[in-house]
Amino acid sequence: MDVDQRLQDESADDRKNRLPSFTEVLSRRTRPPVDLFMFYLFLQREGAEDILDFWLDVQQHENLCRAYFKDVRKSGRTIRDDWPEYWDYARRRGSIYGTVVGLNPQTGTKRSTTSTAEGLSEQDRRNLSSMEEKSPRSPTPGNPVSPTTAVASTEPPRSTTPFSLSGRTPTLFARRVSRAPTIIPRSSAISRQDLIQSAERIYLRYLSPAGNTVGSDENHEIYLPPSLRIHSFPLSGSHELKSQTEMNLMAQIPDMFHAQKEYCFRAMEQDAYPRFLRAKAFGNLTPVSALVRLIVGLIVLWIGLAVGFSLIFLDVHPKSKRFFLFLPFSIAILFLISHQYELDPILVFFGQSESTPFRTLRIREPYVKKLLIGRAIWVSILVTACVVGLTMIFWAVPGHRL
Repeated sequence: MDVDQRLQDESADDRKNRLPSFTEVLSRRTRPPVDLFMFYLFLQREGAEDILDFWLDVQQHENLCRAYFKDVRKSGRTIRDDWPEYWDYARRRGSIYGTVVGLNPQTGTKRSTTSTAEGLSEQDRRNLSSMEEKSPRSPTPGNPVSPTTAVASTEPPRSTTPFSLSGRTPTLFARRVSRAPTIIPRSSAISRQDLIQSAERIYLRYLSPAGNTVGSDENHEIYLPPSLRIHSFPLSGSHELKSQTEMNLMAQIPDMFHAQKEYCFRAMEQDAYPRFLRAKAFGNLTPVSALVRLIVGLIVLWIGLAVGFSLIFLDVHPKSKRFFLFLPFSIAILFLISHQYELDPILVFFGQSESTPFRTLRIREPYVKKLLIGRAIWVSILVTACVVGLTMIFWAVPGHRL
């Protein structure tokens, strides 16, 4: 725990003059309000949290595979002797576990250096290219080609982006705990059946077509381009592998979802993450809270205007009573501008940012805090100027009793 805290502190020192990268958020090296928890809540409001859940589950699956390979090596055996089918597959096709299993780095890490776009259609390449123009960097994607992927001619039409799934609606108040596990149970040595069961859970939860998952009441299927879709899971974790065909299919399990994982990474980094930064690094309100401020601001503004015109047309004396209009005008203008900028300067000056509607947490990311304070000062000046101008206008208008 001390090591993790030290790494986080060193990373925070490095980010004093810049915003965090998406990789730093996923690796849990950032602090609120731009940490992984806040990013999950952001995706949840858009109804797209399953994309992040899928990435985390595949990351956990790959960690499970690495743990299996390390267990084999600790037992004194080699991967080549213990699992010859995987060794042959990884040597021919490349694998992200090349350094773990002892393959030649030049031939054993092919999956981690091949561009994802190589396995995409021309339309998918154009979509990714347009997304790349909005991002200063791209990750290192994996080889998308998989023997288990194919385009089904009878498949119903799907959406064309991971963040516009048909049948999905954004959630404002619903809260769902992330399904992604965080700890690999190590009560016993990891077996190949554990790897199959892990991969099968991921397929049934995220890649199986909607309605085909037995015992599931929720649709967690994520969008993937046709070249990356997996239409069936060839193995079952409920029985032992016997035939040579099953053993050959088993060799694909460790690298099975890496291309899909990298595609989701790029989609989140180039689509959702910039919007997340705009919402949390340049603002501190949730959409619901901003909407409430708009409604309250309009109501209070209407009350202030009604009182102001009443003072004018009733020619109330002394005229200095009109200066009290600054109270409703201050509240109204503050709420309306807070809605426009999605930033409440009062919360910022107290070092708070909303996580869910009307629930806040402390701003701990140094550069984000500096950005928000600067914007809060600007919003405060703007609110003050509008309130003073509006109040002086109502004070200067001569009274005329109707």
